[in-house]
Amino acid sequence: MKIAFLTPEYPHVLTGNSGGIGTSIKNLAVGLVAAGCEVRVLVYGQDQDAVFKDENVVIQQIKNIKIKGLSWFFTRKKIERIINQLYKNNQVDLVEAPDWTGITSFISPKKCPIVIRLNGSDTYFCNLDHRKVKWKNKFHEKRALQKADALLSVSQFTADQTNAVFGLNKKFTIIPNSIDVSAFNQNKDNVVITNTVLYFGSLIRKKGLLELPFIFNELVALNPTVQLVIVGKDVPDIISGAASTREMMQELFTPEALLRVNYVGAVPYTTIQQHINAATVCVFPSFAEALPVSWIEAMALRKPIVASNIGWASDVIDDDINGFLVYPKEHSLYAAKINSILENAALQQKLGLAAREKAIAKFSIAVVAKQSMDFYKTVIQ
Repeated sequence: MKIAFLTPEYPHVLTGNSGGIGTSIKNLAVGLVAAGCEVRVLVYGQDQDAVFKDENVVIQQIKNIKIKGLSWFFTRKKIERIINQLYKNNQVDLVEAPDWTGITSFISPKKCPIVIRLNGSDTYFCNLDHRKVKWKNKFHEKRALQKADALLSVSQFTADQTNAVFGLNKKFTIIPNSIDVSAFNQNKDNVVITNTVLYFGSLIRKKGLLELPFIFNELVALNPTVQLVIVGKDVPDIISGAASTREMMQELFTPEALLRVNYVGAVPYTTIQQHINAATVCVFPSFAEALPVSWIEAMALRKPIVASNIGWASDVIDDDINGFLVYPKEHSLYAAKINSILENAALQQKLGLAAREKAIAKFSIAVVAKQSMDFYKTVIQ
């Protein structure tokens, strides 16, 4: 089986910075190759047209066509020609693309099937974040979904919300994101810093970062020696126009709580594990996700999690079994759940072990690659 992924990002030094979509694609690509598939990743928006290999995955860089006002159309047609040629040369059987900004809206290969996997479109996230979506993004995203030969979603919640926001009634097959569980494994040398709470990810409103100070204020009142470690890139706040979400957060902590906060900033992805390993508990008070890889990474490292209880969350965490789920604005309850973990070593171990078991059983690369291959076969046949 020969699978291609069309994407605006991929985590490699030659292709530039990558977020969650690129990481998810790489994890799945590695799993598919291990299962005997040939995988090619078509990365558009690059500064050159080039082809190279990364861990037995063929990476094809695609330079966008620049024509004022029409770049979006001619770039899509360039990608369409590339797909047609790859299919004609028997180099791909199927192309999978993300829903974000609807890149396949005007891509109509002669024979090659197009699959869209929902990781959360701009329209989806704007709806969850109560923001106005750009009309052109909504137009392209809806058209891409309508034209696709088959549809996947990383969670049932994302599928249901996508149908609702676009006024569609499409059938989605649910296959979650994956991680290399073997690469996220505690060793005997790991040192956990007691009474430490970790948030890692972008500092952005939709991930509940403006609720986190209020939660931590309540937590410090219960547990005056607790430490909050924040790891991630500071970004502007879209709604208020503020240049720094971190600066907005600073104003929301009590003076006592602020003394207990350690902002590490952005770190290389390769070092994030050491921060997770050092934490007692991880927190994710998010309002807008599709199926967050960061949660799965923490679970794989046996970390108890207190996360948002919105929609997608129950696709990842079973409340009171491998973590706790709380609405982010219920600050006192959220803090109480965190503190119940901090004060109970047996509960830390119980939730952490159950979390890793769930990560292995549902989110490991091998499991998700097998599910994806079974799905691809139904599309290709």
